[in-house]
Amino acid sequence: MGENTMLVKPYGDTLNDGKVQLSFTLPLDASPEAREAARRLANKMGLEEVDVVEMKELGEGFSFFILYGKLRHSVDVSKIKVARVETRTMSYYEINEYIREKIGRKVTVVGACTGSDAHTVGLDAIMNMKGYAGEYGLERYPEINAYNLGSQVPNEELIKKAVEVNADAILVSQVVTQKEIHIKNLTELVELLEAEGLRERFLLIVGGPRITHELALELGFDAGFGPGTIPPDVASYIVQTLVKRKMI
Repeated sequence: MGENTMLVKPYGDTLNDGKVQLSFTLPLDASPEAREAARRLANKMGLEEVDVVEMKELGEGFSFFILYGKLRHSVDVSKIKVARVETRTMSYYEINEYIREKIGRKVTVVGACTGSDAHTVGLDAIMNMKGYAGEYGLERYPEINAYNLGSQVPNEELIKKAVEVNADAILVSQVVTQKEIHIKNLTELVELLEAEGLRERFLLIVGGPRITHELALELGFDAGFGPGTIPPDVASYIVQTLVKRKMI
């Protein structure tokens, strides 16, 4: 084992005991055979000492299971490198002063939930004047012009508005869906901007409950923000990146 190796397992009762709880649904009626199928599947996932603690009928042909087990695998955390937003988060007052000193004009931001996405909670937390977690939203910043277009906005309409108001940044909020509709929406936005020769004109930012900076970069965005993001995180990234890239 290397000097800097750091192997970890899930924690249950004692450190690195590997104890986990797992739940899933099977397309089977509740029965002893279904219970055994659930146990064997958990074994194939790398769990040992599996105990099926609950089996519940979900209707004809389906059943739900809760299992406990001991994970045999571990992860070397010392070898994990994750892409992350590196800008320093400034306060509300620092951000406005930074804009006045470094940019010398108001910064314009356009945000929307695109495609079929109707979940505006995350977008509103960042954009609305009332803000989130005790922090003002971008609409409250005197040095930021913020346009919140709301939900179910077509990508074409979002781009049109961004061009109309000469936006510096476009914010997109997306809820992750099982059929990955969010990936289609986000990819389409990037492709439309590239097709119109507008991609380099804007900072492109995406946020959502399961969005990561790494995923955002893979999709062609400049930054991604996940759960726990507050307005100053996003505002700080925008203004510092505008200056760094000389987009002022």
